[in-house]
Amino acid sequence: MPEQVGISVDETGIVNRDWEKGTFFYAMIATFLIFNAATLFTPKSLETKTNKKMHRIFPVGDPYRDYILAWFYSFGALINLSLGLLVFYVHAINNQEEIAASSFSFWFFLMPSLLFVWVVMLFVLLVGKFKSVQRS
Repeated sequence: MPEQVGISVDETGIVNRDWEKGTFFYAMIATFLIFNAATLFTPKSLETKTNKKMHRIFPVGDPYRDYILAWFYSFGALINLSLGLLVFYVHAINNQEEIAASSFSFWFFLMPSLLFVWVVMLFVLLVGKFKSVQRS
């Protein structure tokens, strides 16, 4: 990879924004750590019972507890896939003789769609849990 990493291109394919290679690397590592900590804190606190309020809402044995844990872990995986896509796109910008940046257009439509579906599923899970609490 070159010393200057292009992170943005204009409509003609010319790099119009670049970062130093080390800055990009450490920014991606920091982003990865922050996003993973944010997405994994909630399910880990539910599993270890450190978050008493969430443990009261999703007690052990509740089927929605398993659903919400699965949602959080799969959301973390989806965030990691999105970050991986970003890294591969930056690689494509900087090595255009190997792979064209335009070949990522399908993935740029797929990832936001998947994120949207995951957020909708969170609301579906929460509505189902609230209805089960009302019935009890």
